[in-house]
Amino acid sequence: MDLLEIKGLTKHFGGLSANSDVSFNVSPGEIIGLIGPNGAGKTTLFNCIMGVFLINGGTVCFEGKEIHHLPTYEICKRGIARTFQLIQVFADMTSLENVMVGALLKTKNLYQARKRALTFLEQLDLANKQKVLSKNLTLIERKKLEVARALATEPKLLLLDEAASGLNPSEIVEFIEVVKQINRSGIAIIMIEHVMELVMNIASRIVVLEGGRKLAEGTPQEIASNPLVIEAYLGGDYNA
Repeated sequence: MDLLEIKGLTKHFGGLSANSDVSFNVSPGEIIGLIGPNGAGKTTLFNCIMGVFLINGGTVCFEGKEIHHLPTYEICKRGIARTFQLIQVFADMTSLENVMVGALLKTKNLYQARKRALTFLEQLDLANKQKVLSKNLTLIERKKLEVARALATEPKLLLLDEAASGLNPSEIVEFIEVVKQINRSGIAIIMIEHVMELVMNIASRIVVLEGGRKLAEGTPQEIASNPLVIEAYLGGDYNA
């Protein structure tokens, strides 16, 4: 059974069609890349999956059950977590407190939440930053902190929204290893990404959106050689 199944997802904002008849599936433990030009509807799709936006048509099923009618917190409880294009951490809380917020979704015991938070801070190499206010962390540290908080909710599917944006080449390599480590633990991932080095290296399949519609879907090799994708997004100089 597919972990996530999106069928004919459509989202309108007045007369604007942000997503139109988008369909694709995610298998357990799979990494899916979601790419396309700015304004293609990628983040809107994430917001629809997470219940931030009510959809105008189609269905979103997780583990065989429809979730598109549920509030965001309930979808998160069922096993989907996300990060944001613009980092959403609590600036005046410590790293430990930020991750505890995620852990408290599944337990009301502060001791257990702290214990779990420390585990994920250690996993993301942030244990030595646990007492540091998040506003004083570097960019990559804040990105990793947001991932740690998402992991603390115990997801089966993690949505990463341009997690590598703003990182330098060595930090991108570091983040690739973070994503691989998360995936090795059995968590499926959908990643919106403009850094082709990242998505082409680790995704098993790539979905391309353009103008709110699915333009193409396939392996990284298939997408890199697809004339429609090259014309709409990658450009003629792209070298797979």
